[in-house]
Amino acid sequence: MTAAGTQQRSPSPLLRRDFALVWTAGLVSDTGDWLLRIALPLFALSATGSALGASTVFLVELVPMLLLGSFLGVLVDRWDHRRTIVVVAVLQGLFLLPLLAASADRMGIVYAVAAVEAVLGAVINPARQAMIPQLVGADQLARGNALIAVSDNLARLVGSPLGGLSFALWGLPGVVVADAASYVITAVLVALSRPHPLADPAGEKPGTQQHVSQEPATATEWRILRQWLEGLRLIARSATLRTIALIATLGGVAQGLFLVLFLVYVTQNLGAGDTGVGVIRGVQAIGGVLGGLITGVLARRLGPRSLIGGGYLVFGMLSLLTWNLAPFTTALWVYAGLFIAMGLPAATTATGEITLVQTAVPPRALGRVIAAITTLDGAAQGVGLLLGGLLAGSGDIVRILDVQASLYLLCGVIGIIALRGTKRLP
Repeated sequence: MTAAGTQQRSPSPLLRRDFALVWTAGLVSDTGDWLLRIALPLFALSATGSALGASTVFLVELVPMLLLGSFLGVLVDRWDHRRTIVVVAVLQGLFLLPLLAASADRMGIVYAVAAVEAVLGAVINPARQAMIPQLVGADQLARGNALIAVSDNLARLVGSPLGGLSFALWGLPGVVVADAASYVITAVLVALSRPHPLADPAGEKPGTQQHVSQEPATATEWRILRQWLEGLRLIARSATLRTIALIATLGGVAQGLFLVLFLVYVTQNLGAGDTGVGVIRGVQAIGGVLGGLITGVLARRLGPRSLIGGGYLVFGMLSLLTWNLAPFTTALWVYAGLFIAMGLPAATTATGEITLVQTAVPPRALGRVIAAITTLDGAAQGVGLLLGGLLAGSGDIVRILDVQASLYLLCGVIGIIALRGTKRLP
């Protein structure tokens, strides 16, 4: 029997107890996050009577992540990943409780909680991604990441409508209780898992880098700063990581442009209302679920160059088709189908990128590198949001969206050219 045949018959990572526990915990936690992500801006909008109140929620979530995200990744590398997720999940649940006292004249509570939850999320997300290699074998790493993409999109698919429904039925208190309960369940499930620490190429014993040292405070601060800089140097020295960082930047700008201009396109060019916006955005998660399942199969046959480069090329071409289709049809079901299709390459590219990072970075530095690239992507999205807001009223929205789609095509070309020679994903 060939090695390839053995790999193809490998059981799903979901049949591994520890991976299944963490996967389920992520699904529960992310579903709760989507409940709050939908309900909190709705509460701010109704309480303030202004779109500015809702947009402020997004802003206070973005700014702390941009300022602290990459530094928090250093802490993720210094701490045990399983314990970090458990403790942070409990803290997320506790810090939600002040929202029970939120009201129109206490909007400061809403903004403060949104900021704190964003900071805690910037810890728990890289910790979970850094723990995946400890839960599955090297031959199933890409399949494991593909299943995480399935979990992310399932949470969005279920949590988004539940967030609106829960807010309508029980108001913000009902959403807070449900989200807090999801964090408790997450903490319990992850606490039951038993990840296996990986040997570090630098020669450290597994897990030794994840204990906080007993150095004096000043020495610890300098050590954290050095470790943060080390993460940036790892990205700078690695051609693979530089390529991923560049793609994350271009893709982030494209996503930021999309978040603003998509609303204008659907309401003006398609003549659809808020319901149309929600339907089209929501169904993309269906494609994400399908894409995650398909990627788990493709990853065993295709290299990262095909998954990332090809995925972005397909994503860009589908985007160009979507933005230029209005003169021929404005039927909502057509665009819903196109957005489902877009979810497939989105899952493929995300899986290829995180798997390449996990295989290119030593375990002791994985958290800080993931956090740095995530922060870079967030900053690029902020630039795209700003540009989208400035350009939205300047002329033909389709031309600007064509540029947005072209950024995805550029990501695909860069992936195919710069990732040439990279090994097939495990």
